Amino acid sequence: MSRARRILITMSSHADLGVSGKKTGTWFEEVATPYYAFTEAGFQVVFASPRGGEAPIDHLSLRAPFTTANTDRFLDDAAGMRAIRETTALAAVDHGDFDALFFPGGYGLLWDLAADSRVIRMVEHALAADTPVAMVCHAPGILRDVKAPNGKPYVAGRTVTGFSNTEDDELDLSRHLLFSLEDDLTLRGADFSRAAANWQPHVVQDGPLITGQNPASAPVIAKTLLARLA
Repeated sequence: MSRARRILITMSSHADLGVSGKKTGTWFEEVATPYYAFTEAGFQVVFASPRGGEAPIDHLSLRAPFTTANTDRFLDDAAGMRAIRETTALAAVDHGDFDALFFPGGYGLLWDLAADSRVIRMVEHALAADTPVAMVCHAPGILRDVKAPNGKPYVAGRTVTGFSNTEDDELDLSRHLLFSLEDDLTLRGADFSRAAANWQPHVVQDGPLITGQNPASAPVIAKTLLARLA
């Protein structure tokens, strides 16, 4: 009997936006919409985080105008809420047991996932094995230190997207960030692609890597990942 098809969603354990005094975490829409897309397509979803336990949600993403029908649905979903309050510690996860890796965005991951050697190795191994890896919003920041098997930056010569400098600037948060996702990926040789306007959905696929620009890209990246797994 074959095992159930599974997708690993890795969330940040980090709740502080630098020294700004602001709180952050994972952007809720980028958890809720993909979660329902994956489960309704028949995939088993496992939530993980570096520390395990409760993964912080960015408070701004719990307020209008950033909420969606799926975030409202998730808040009323006892099983879903329990899953993000009781995430599995990444050290206890074998990423080889999953058909795809998915990383929602939010500012928190710039402080933990993007510098976590376990996360970086997990992404490197998955991409080398042609296992789909999907990252949305700030999650492509993890790619900053991901290497190809030849030791060069994985993003060199590849088309990627992610939360743009102009979107960070519009939120007046650029000065609080550990690094600029757009600048660091471009420095490593990526062809950084953007939507025609801020906040518009934009998803790019380059081999097994799928990247999305912003929260509006969450439903599109989920659909793109499912199509890759079909």
